[in-house]
Amino acid sequence: MSILRFTNCKVASKDGLLENRDVYIDTSEGKIISGQSYFFGYRQPVQEIVDLDGKILAPGFIDAQINGAYGVDFSLFNGNRDHYLKGLEKVAKEIVETGTTSFLPTVITQDRNVYPKILPMLSPQIFCEGAQILGYHAEGPFLHPDKKGAHNEQYLETALLGIHSFDGVYGPSALDQNGVRLLTVAPDVEGVLDSIKPLTERGVVVSIGHSNATVTLATDALEAGARWITHLFNAMPPMHHRDPGIVGTLGAKEQRHRPFYGIIADAIHVHPATVRMAYDCHPDGCVLVTDAMPLMNPRLPDGRHHWREGRYIRKEGMSLYIDGTETLAGSAITMDQCIRNLVSFTTCSLSAAIKCASYNVAQMIGGDVAKRKGRIEEGWDADLVVLDKEGVVFQTWVRGKKVWERETKATKQEERGVGLAKSKSKY
Repeated sequence: MSILRFTNCKVASKDGLLENRDVYIDTSEGKIISGQSYFFGYRQPVQEIVDLDGKILAPGFIDAQINGAYGVDFSLFNGNRDHYLKGLEKVAKEIVETGTTSFLPTVITQDRNVYPKILPMLSPQIFCEGAQILGYHAEGPFLHPDKKGAHNEQYLETALLGIHSFDGVYGPSALDQNGVRLLTVAPDVEGVLDSIKPLTERGVVVSIGHSNATVTLATDALEAGARWITHLFNAMPPMHHRDPGIVGTLGAKEQRHRPFYGIIADAIHVHPATVRMAYDCHPDGCVLVTDAMPLMNPRLPDGRHHWREGRYIRKEGMSLYIDGTETLAGSAITMDQCIRNLVSFTTCSLSAAIKCASYNVAQMIGGDVAKRKGRIEEGWDADLVVLDKEGVVFQTWVRGKKVWERETKATKQEERGVGLAKSKSKY
């Protein structure tokens, strides 16, 4: 047993508050432990103390919708398994600079022959000095063509055979493999609504998205077992006072009937005032997502970049468009920027925004993830992020190991043999 203690820090709690307390982790097991139990059980000093100088210690961020990053596209497979897995590892090792410690690689609408090849490779994975893959998010192909967004319409499917249609597209074992299996579906596509209950009975997390569903149909989908709305406001009808549509489910009379919802807080996909309205209506359901594309890279310049199948994406800051159009094609925003934006767009505190990128995400996913990630409590995974009061990431820890540190004057001194441990940052 090797024990590390974080001290002089403000701990972000699941209640969206900051608490002044020390945090103890067992670095050999990658778990948070009780400092009191350790002291009285072993009566030995801790092996390492990390003084955070008043900074915030938060649960690691979890991204449930990320299509790719750092030049890697999770939806593309060239037939080389090793090449695909190396791409996953590259993203896992780079993305920790944004405070993300776990993610669900998201596969957008593809030819049905692609899913059985890609999805088995997206089982839970732990990388040395990188973020963890928790499973997969398949966004499509059971989407409504009127709300396809950037998805390729020729690959969209219906579910005429119910649950058998899903097995036929994703592969016979994909819906039952280990890890998180999250599907974005449109309940107004033939056969989808009746498939939701059998999907959830197999442990699949179902989300409503890319749909023209009325509020009644969306409510029926939630009652059947759907628990999330994919990128709220995007690829769905605008809210109308006579039929508020999918967005209207946030106005359910009882709080417990209101779903979790994803928000891309980049001020492009959703106007800040609209973000504020959704958050104020249901803060406990807010789940920040990046919807990031392969062009997500803080160091990538703006301009025209190749995407796939001879198509190009135009990058303008954090915004991505299909070249030659004004159709949004995901985002280039990072999770830490989403958090800072949510604070700016709403009246929530930084710690409350952090909750939307950690605890809320884990609770939306449910299952084993909801019992071990998103909180800084005894027995939970030691996935942690150190931030300053502005929400800037300074350190990222995965399973009790420091995997990234922002370079500062102190770390530069260390490279000359003075001060803190050497930084892993590329800055």
